[in-house]
Amino acid sequence: MNSISAFRGDKSALSSEAYKEIQALRGPQPYAFLQQAIGAWIVILGTITLAIHIESLWTSLLAIVVVGTRFNLLALLLHEQVHSLGFRGSRGDSIANILVAYPLGLTIEGYAKVHLFHHKHYFTEEDPDFLRKSGADWTFPMPFKHLIRLLLSDVTGLSFLKLLKSKKLESKNVYNRPYPSPRGLRPAFYISLALVLTSLNMWPLFLIYWILPLVTILPLIVRLAALCEHIYNIPKASVVESSPLIILSWWEKLILPNLNFTLHAYHHFFPGIAFCHLPKVHEIFKRENLINEKAVFYGYGSFLKYVQKAAKIDEVSLSKNNYKLPEHTQIVYWESR
Repeated sequence: MNSISAFRGDKSALSSEAYKEIQALRGPQPYAFLQQAIGAWIVILGTITLAIHIESLWTSLLAIVVVGTRFNLLALLLHEQVHSLGFRGSRGDSIANILVAYPLGLTIEGYAKVHLFHHKHYFTEEDPDFLRKSGADWTFPMPFKHLIRLLLSDVTGLSFLKLLKSKKLESKNVYNRPYPSPRGLRPAFYISLALVLTSLNMWPLFLIYWILPLVTILPLIVRLAALCEHIYNIPKASVVESSPLIILSWWEKLILPNLNFTLHAYHHFFPGIAFCHLPKVHEIFKRENLINEKAVFYGYGSFLKYVQKAAKIDEVSLSKNNYKLPEHTQIVYWESR
């Protein structure tokens, strides 16, 4: 199989000195977490306030997009807390739930079950992310009409409930949190929110500037992030084989901050390292000569253009791995540039 992998090896290829250097970066980063959360909330509330003040259709539409990008930032912080990289201690999950999860209709406890299963059973039949992202919706190259249908389902809100459901795995009594939030915290949060919105007569504004970006813009951004996170439809692939390495420009980080999520392979190599240290890990891998620079993508556009134009389908791999996927699923292999 030809590969676009930017990695010449995983963490096992590191020298002992480099491995120790990376291990020293492990642990929660509450100040970095809090800084990102506060920054996101400032942008969200400031954007909504400005849009209300200007009272323009185009300003409101722009505000909905901007708020959606910061909702994605909250979702990424939720992901950090699932790995206990934000706050630890008996109140850690409760603080994170209030700051980043409950506003999106999610919980740390619920998403942990899905995401930690993904880490443990990576790209196998036990990986809920891999199973959900198998089939025509994740196969490239993708017919243009099918791509448009997917994007329309996102921006019209049709895919939101599916997205919300995918972040929960309630049927499995696994990965229970050591310090779960009190049962009454979530109802109290939503009841308090409803009381505030009712008393201030702000339900119409809430629907426009909160619900609309949540159900339209956020699913679209989550789809983009998922496409750049892993190359799906490759059963039993390793992280090296299935994770592109994408370096974003400064303006991409400004418009769509992603907490270094396009350096996602490093997160799988070292899930105990917070987002703010992933660029340092990348530099260490470069120093160790473990990066194939010719296979590194610069910007979302270069990667998306590549997968749409350069992918080829190799159906033989199904029988090779003796692996069965849902009906109509195709296996996608990738040729290096």
